[in-house]
Order: sequence, then C-alpha cells, then structure tokens
Amino acid sequence: MGTAFITGAGIRIGQAVARALAHAGYDVALHANRSLEALSSLADELRALGRRVTVHAADLSRPEAVDALGASVREAWPALDVVVHNAGLYERVPFEDISREQYRTMLGVNLDAPFFLTQSLLPSLLAGKDPVVVHICDIAGERPESHFAHYSVSKAGLVMLTRALAVELAPRVRVNAVSPGVAAFPESFDAAAREQILRRIPMGREGSVEDVARAVVFLAKDAPYITGQVIAVDGGRSVKL
Repeated sequence: MGTAFITGAGIRIGQAVARALAHAGYDVALHANRSLEALSSLADELRALGRRVTVHAADLSRPEAVDALGASVREAWPALDVVVHNAGLYERVPFEDISREQYRTMLGVNLDAPFFLTQSLLPSLLAGKDPVVVHICDIAGERPESHFAHYSVSKAGLVMLTRALAVELAPRVRVNAVSPGVAAFPESFDAAAREQILRRIPMGREGSVEDVARAVVFLAKDAPYITGQVIAVDGGRSVKL
C-alpha cells in the first residue's frame, strides 16, 4: 500500500493512527520520546501483520534531536507516502504563570518540530505516491479556553502551517489536519469537569482515538483532491463553542 511515519506513536492517538495505517496496508516508521516500551510492543504487533516497521526515539523539544530524527527517517525510508505529526505537549497553566521555558518548549514540540521535520522529510515525500502530511491539531487552536494560552497558540500555528504548506507544496504534496475535541478523557480527569464538557458536545459523548485515526486514514487513502483542510473530529463541539 505505502509507507507512513507517525510521531508520538507510543500511546493514545498516535498509537491508534499507527495501528490503523498498518491495518490499511502501510509499512510504518514509529517515533516516541518517553513511551518507548509501549512503542516497542506496538512495533512487534505491527510486524506480526507482515509490516516493515522502524522505531525512532527523539525529544522533539530539542532542535538537534529533530534534525537527527529527520535524517534517520529519511535514511531508512527514501520514499514516504504519509507523514503524521501527532506528538505534542498539553498542559493547563494560568496565563500569568506560564514561563518562557514552558512557552518555548510548548511551541518547540507542537509547532517547530512539525515545521522542520516536514522540511527535512520533503525529499522522501516527493519520492512517495500521492504524498500527504497530516497534522494532529486541536479545536483549541481555533476555539481557545482559559489556562491553555501557550497550548492554543501552538495549535493555532499548526493550523496555519497546514494551510501555508498546502499552498506552497501543491500540487506535489497534500497537507491537511485533523482537529480532535475530546478523543478520550484521561483516567484522572475530574468527573464534574467531564460532565460539563459532555453537555457542550452535540453528540453527547466523548469520542475515541479510533475516530481520529479513521479520519487520518481517509485523508491518506481516499482524499486525493483534499488539501489545506482542517477536519474537526469533535462530535460537533466546535459548532457550539
């Protein structure tokens, strides 16, 4: 079918995306930073399907690590059909308490890394078949909420990067984004806050990581005339915000 590279593939959305692409027939390059044990287990699972799998570790907050990751993936995969930028930081901090280090780290992982990884991997993408880049954004990038200023800014930048690269790289490479709402609540999430959020979702329930993964597979396989778009996978929450 093709080849795909997914950042932050060890857990949650990234893991679901990697699994969905592998089941759709793609060989995969998997990246993680902290979730290396989970990444190794996922790699074994996908190899059992008959897929070629490579594993790459890198701290995307460090520019030199981003550069090394790009070079490593480019060497292992001279042609790439899909690049999914999923790795990201998420933290709740009041605006007045956000430090310069927190701000720089947030933008470094969520925005700078996708920018420079795509730049580094462009030769492999140009060698692929109908290549596509997919950014995992967040509805917070267009509908901000309190205490997530630096996170919202990073995701807003990623939305604009989607649109800018769709224009600049066309017609050679398509660039789109998937923007989840609540893909799955963390186990530690406050029950009262959970109910408050659910009341704002027209579909009345949280989504799943598989919902997001299906949207990525659609953009990779079945959307040859779609570029520059941000697909909200949020149960209609962004409509009500």
